[in-house]
Amino acid sequence: MLVDSHCHLEFPDFAEDLDGLIGRARAAGVARMVTISTRVRRLPALLAIAERFPDVYCSVGTHPHHVDEEDGIPAEELIELTRHPKVVALGEAGLDYFYQHGSPEAQARGFRAHIAAARVTGLPLVIHTREADDDCGRILEDEMAKGAFSAVLHCYTGGRELALRAINLGLSIGFTGIVTFKKSQALRDLAAELPADRILVETDAPYLAPGKFRGKRNEPSYVVETAKVLAEVRGVTLEEIARQTTQNFFRLFGKVSAPDGVA
Repeated sequence: MLVDSHCHLEFPDFAEDLDGLIGRARAAGVARMVTISTRVRRLPALLAIAERFPDVYCSVGTHPHHVDEEDGIPAEELIELTRHPKVVALGEAGLDYFYQHGSPEAQARGFRAHIAAARVTGLPLVIHTREADDDCGRILEDEMAKGAFSAVLHCYTGGRELALRAINLGLSIGFTGIVTFKKSQALRDLAAELPADRILVETDAPYLAPGKFRGKRNEPSYVVETAKVLAEVRGVTLEEIARQTTQNFFRLFGKVSAPDGVA
């Protein structure tokens, strides 16, 4: 059994194929999927999917690309929205200095508001960080000093230093199909090094299809390809990676109901 801890099922790429996509995921052994919010104001679209499929859950949050559009949403509003039984995480929120679609100041404000909501609710924060290792690490350490919270740095492509800073804070690291790319040896080296109880697998579908499907639309069933590469670089079986990452997921995303037989 595997879990896709991060996908975007409400995106238009899946509008005509949602039933087929969910069916293929189930056939591939993907027991749970979390469709991740990029705009708080579009939460109803995610909830419609999560309520339709029993193995799909969602988050609520503002992606750093959209912080100028949703600047000023307080932690209190995020907290209220998590009361829905299918909302199991905050985010994705964080810092992205690569595209510069959102001002750094608004990104930092949004990041801290989401952390505050995660701290109060006990739900994990899904962190998006790109080309912002120093500032991300600084904010995480600063906020952790104010009170503990849980989080995963999703689709990790940052440096080793930030990953270890996050691990030292008790956070987790999520790997996508990027880890399967030929040019991703440094990322594979990092994936081999991290503690077994802190790694997750995800797709970020419809983006970042693993090497076997590169150039095609990604989907949750392809998460098995990422798991295969993680197993190889860590020197364990695919069954062990599936067991460990699934266990890690249910420990972090504690609001998601686990299938029978999963601790």
